[in-house]
Amino acid sequence: MSFAQRADFQEIDFTKADSIAHYYKDLSLKNLPVLTHKLTAALETDVEKFRAIYTWVSSNITNDYASYVKISNKRKRFAKDRQAFLNWNTSITPKVFKNLLEHRKTACTGYAYMIKEMANLAGFNCKIINGYGRTPTLLLKEDSTPNHSWNKVQINNNWYVCDATWSAGETTVVNGTPFFQANYFDGYFLANPELFAKNHFPINKENKQELKTDAFKAYVAGPVIYKEAFLAPIIPIAPPVMHHTIQKGACVTFTLQVPNQFNGDLELLLNKGGSQKNGSPIVTKKKNKINLEQNFKKKGLYDVHITVDKQLVATYVIKVK
Repeated sequence: MSFAQRADFQEIDFTKADSIAHYYKDLSLKNLPVLTHKLTAALETDVEKFRAIYTWVSSNITNDYASYVKISNKRKRFAKDRQAFLNWNTSITPKVFKNLLEHRKTACTGYAYMIKEMANLAGFNCKIINGYGRTPTLLLKEDSTPNHSWNKVQINNNWYVCDATWSAGETTVVNGTPFFQANYFDGYFLANPELFAKNHFPINKENKQELKTDAFKAYVAGPVIYKEAFLAPIIPIAPPVMHHTIQKGACVTFTLQVPNQFNGDLELLLNKGGSQKNGSPIVTKKKNKINLEQNFKKKGLYDVHITVDKQLVATYVIKVK
């Protein structure tokens, strides 16, 4: 299935949709048809209606990290006993929804559920996608269990992907205690599907355990992608994997796909043993692709960070022998 992206709606101003979402921020979740109607009734286009729903959910629900950890632990425990996990999941569902309705707290599945239910009420074909999510602080292995949920929605006969959980804000853990910082991020709204696939991997609903395909292995091995990459968007094309071993004096070419009118300030940061300096890549651009060719003259282990306008967009690890 192919997906479109937000660039299809460059002529749409979402100010009104966002304002309506903010105006109804205190409305109860206990009557979703009323909430959905109030968010969408005054908007003309379908994409604005979905935007109001998405902005409201992402801006008014708190990420319940404790619930996420509990579910993740159960997934690991019952990794080989799917029926046991389903039984546990069924038993915990009423508590999860009570927490969502009364306290506006939930894990990723709750965000995806809210988006789907409200979008369906507004007349959209919207579904939940379960699978894997990779973040700079959550790198996966080939034996990792599924850990994330997001949505796909059909607008004007095209399918789009979005992730309300990651748009809602960030959770940091300090001395074992999680803190959620609400901070709406726009990059995951109708995201670029090619970039989205760099840190999202859907699973086959009917056969969730047979995931060790070449596509999944490539997904797990890919570079770290930061959320700021979604704003332009900036899509790391090459190298396709995060870790590389090269000989001293060799070059590595980092290739990025950028928008046609891109004029951001690109830099390479080379971090070796905690000491960081600017790289000196040879930069070439052809159409909408930029190559940064960096020569590694000294041996060692390098974290190579790619930044755009001082914002991290991707990280690779280069071992120079």
